[in-house]
Formats: sequence, C-alpha cells, structure tokens
Amino acid sequence: MEITKGSSIIIAVLLFVSCLSLQANAYYYRQCSTKGTRCYGKYIRCPNECPSSESTDPKAKVCQIDCDKPICRAVCRSRKPNCNAPGSGCYDPRFIGGDGRVFYFHGKTNEHFALVSDSSLQINARFIGHRPAGRARDYTWIQALGVLFNSKTLSLEAPKTSQWNEDVDHLKFTYNGNRLLLPQGPLSTWHSPQKDVKVERVAARNSVIVTLEDVAEILVNVVPVTKEDDA
Repeated sequence: MEITKGSSIIIAVLLFVSCLSLQANAYYYRQCSTKGTRCYGKYIRCPNECPSSESTDPKAKVCQIDCDKPICRAVCRSRKPNCNAPGSGCYDPRFIGGDGRVFYFHGKTNEHFALVSDSSLQINARFIGHRPAGRARDYTWIQALGVLFNSKTLSLEAPKTSQWNEDVDHLKFTYNGNRLLLPQGPLSTWHSPQKDVKVERVAARNSVIVTLEDVAEILVNVVPVTKEDDA
C-alpha cells in the first residue's frame, strides 16, 4: 500500500478528567464531580491567564484540572494535542504512557489495535502504512479511532485523500454506525442523545475534543503524511 503526501493521519492525546464548571466574579470555578477522586466536591478557581474552559481561538490555552491529582489546582493547557504529553499517540506511532514513559508500537498496516481496554471504556485504533523496500516490517500511522462507551460506539476517521488541503476538513465522524455531521467552525458541538458524549471542534477544521462524561477527554488532530514520513 502506497501512502501519498496527501494522506492524512490522526494524532491524539487521552486525558482522564472529570469536572463541572460555573462562572463567578468574571472567572470560572470548576468542580470535581466524580466520586472517589482526590478532589471530589471541591471548587477550584481557574488561573487569571486562562479563566475559561472554552475559547474560539484554537491557539489559546484554557482552564483544566485533574481531579485525581493530590494537589487540587487548575492549570492552563492547549486545546490541541501535545505529542510530548502523557497519554499522547503521534508519529510512527509513538505513545507516551500516563507515567511519562515513551514507547513505539509498529503494528501492521490495515489492522486494528486496542489502545485502552477497560470494563467501561474501549478505544481501538486502525493503522495504515506500507513496507519500504528492504524493510522487515510495516511503517504505520493511526488513521482512525473507535470508542466503545456506555454500550455506544463513536468513530473518528481521517479518510485517504489524493492531496492534502488545509482548507478542507479531513475528519469523518460516525455514531452507532450513522454518519455524524459536525458543522465547521470553532466551538461547533455535537452531543449524544444521552448527553454523555460530546464532540467539539477546536478549530474550523481537523481538530476536535471528544468528551466522555466523567471519564475522559480525547484531543484529536489530523495532519498530513509528509514526504519525509513516507520515506
């Protein structure tokens, strides 16, 4: 299988967080709402540098807290994936675990692999790639993610394209086998009928955050396979 320069792949960061937010005195406070976490029930004020958990600017940082951290404190973070952050999966692909350890997983092209497996959450990835002449293994990238949550399925796919175009959205969404249409534009949002799954655009195209209620956030960005990658 030949991967052209126009092909697109997915990079993602998985964050296990849970909180609610409300506005007070022009700044946001966020409440940890999941029982069993270290900061459960506490209201935490967002920093002045990022008082809101939302922004129409894809480059702006927003307020985020991890309710399971021993220090109940909010921090400013980007809304796009950071390939050097714990929970990230980028490049060949290269994964960084929750403990910060880095490892590479080559896999096989056109195969599916489990990234997260739990009694209440399953996240699988579909790899694409090719095998250069003289190499003993496939070179692979993440092309799609499949999520099983609350007995419902959500998939995010970067369909193959003959030419990468930054002005075109290269993300395709499916919920329970049905095409999910998400209008282009920052903060464009879709909710599942039960309101337990949210898909929100971070930018007009190719960047979203998937929120699984009280469980996790998945930051997703679609990028092209470059000529250097393909080599």
